[in-house]
Amino acid sequence: MQDALAGVLAGIGPLAVAVSGGVDSLTLAALARRVLGENALMVHAVSPAVPAEATLRVRAEAARAGWSLRVVEAGEFADPNYRSNPVNRCFFCKTNLYGTIRRVTDRPMVSGANLDDLGEYRPGLDAAREHGVRHPYIEAGLDKTAVRALARDLGLGPVADLPAAPCLSSRVETGIRIEPETLAFIHTVEGMVATVLGASEGRKRAVRCRVRAAGIVVELDPESLAALDGLCRDDLAARILAGAPTGLPEAAVRFTAYRTGSAFLTGVSA
Repeated sequence: MQDALAGVLAGIGPLAVAVSGGVDSLTLAALARRVLGENALMVHAVSPAVPAEATLRVRAEAARAGWSLRVVEAGEFADPNYRSNPVNRCFFCKTNLYGTIRRVTDRPMVSGANLDDLGEYRPGLDAAREHGVRHPYIEAGLDKTAVRALARDLGLGPVADLPAAPCLSSRVETGIRIEPETLAFIHTVEGMVATVLGASEGRKRAVRCRVRAAGIVVELDPESLAALDGLCRDDLAARILAGAPTGLPEAAVRFTAYRTGSAFLTGVSA
C-alpha cells in the first residue's frame, strides 16, 4: 500500500499537494515529504469555508515535519458562480483553488481524493481534470480506510482519527447564496452542539448544521441523536436561533439523523 503510493509520487517528481487540513490531504503531504523531500510543496488555501482549526492543523504539521508550505487565499468568494451555490458549486470552488495554486507554482498538482470519492457526486473532480490534477490515492488503489491505516503507519496519530470534515459550504442547501456570516454561524453551531454532547470525551460525533430553505436542521449520528433526547432540545434550539445571522430562513430548528450528501438536496423538510 505505502510502497505503491510512494511509487506514484516518485513517478510524478516535484509536485504541489493541495492540503485542506483533513486526514486525506495531510497523510498525502506527509508521505510526499518523505518521498520527495523539498520537492514536495504543500499549498493550503484559507477561506471563510475552511474552519480555522484546519488551517492551524496544517501549520502545526508543517512546522513539526519541516514542510515547504504556502498559505494562499482560495479566492472563490469573488466568484459569483460559486456564491450562487448551484448544484455543482464544488466545481467552481476547486476551479478557483487550482487556479490559485497554479499562480504560485508550475509543479504538477495532486489532491487527496481516494477511491471512495468516486462513488459520490463530486463535481470538484471535474475541475481537477480540467487542471490536470492527479489523485495518487486513486492511482495506487487506496480507499478511505487504507488512508487512515497509512496515517497510523506514518505516525500521524490523531490525524488518522480525524472525522470527515467537508468544507462549511457543503452545509448550505443548493440555491441558497453562500455568505461568510452563514458559514461562521454553521461552524459555531456545530462546535456548540458537539460540546453539549460531550465530544471532548473522545467519542466520535457526527454533527452537521444544515441551512435549508425550510429552516435550520442539525443532523446527528444515532448515538448523539439518542443522547439529545435526554437534553432540553428547546433550549438548544433557542440558543441556535439566537445566534443566527439575518437573512436565514425563519423556521424552528429541527434535529434529525445524519446523512451524507444532503446539502445537494432541495426542498427537503426533514
